[in-house]
Amino acid sequence: MSTLTSNLDLRNILFFDIETVSEYQNYTEMPEHFQKLWTIKAKNLSRELELDKDQSAHWYNSKAGIFAEFSKVVCISMGYLRKENDAWVLRLKSISGHNEPELLKEFSQVLDKNYDHADKSLICGHNIKEFDVPFLCRRMVKHNLPLPAILDVAGKKPWEIKQFLDTLELWKFGDMKNFTSLNLLAAVLDVPTPKDDIDGSMVGQVYWEENDLDRIAVYCQKDVATVVQVLFRLSGMPILSPDQIQIL
Repeated sequence: MSTLTSNLDLRNILFFDIETVSEYQNYTEMPEHFQKLWTIKAKNLSRELELDKDQSAHWYNSKAGIFAEFSKVVCISMGYLRKENDAWVLRLKSISGHNEPELLKEFSQVLDKNYDHADKSLICGHNIKEFDVPFLCRRMVKHNLPLPAILDVAGKKPWEIKQFLDTLELWKFGDMKNFTSLNLLAAVLDVPTPKDDIDGSMVGQVYWEENDLDRIAVYCQKDVATVVQVLFRLSGMPILSPDQIQIL
């Protein structure tokens, strides 16, 4: 096992990924004051001095889903590892829905019940320090939900936060400039990924136009499985075979 992860107990790690979409289907459905606030955001994204409504709407459709102030969580997929007959088995489960507060409550209960000790429990994903964890915390605060202990890092210094295992950070090896997508990292490490019928840019369309949460959950689960495989490769361990991955 690589020194990157040699001191880890894989059974104490919750692997997870989230899928997010714009809070409203279209720019024009937002309250007027949020339309104005989004236009300010879109100007920064586009680096344009002025944007008309059509341009603001275009940027909303393409980018709103990644900003916690303008979007919501619709799916959280989780995975954990157990030993069966001396072999690792990954068990995957997704929670999804249109009611974001209930979805966040359910995920919080999982964390508080099973991963409540930051000194021994870990949560793992790709780019979770920059995206997934802050996004979840911001949405929980919006809905007046208490933060699970393992996510509550406000005021802590970076070296005091040891409960987040980020495969992007592991791959950076101290390089703070570089961003590598999960798909690219899997390809570089020869981690096989299932052929998907959607990618991240299509999640909003699948949600708003097709209302297909199951399809989104399958996509999200595949990302969680890929994170586990990448961690195994970074650890110098053989990756899991398909029969070692179970959907609950």
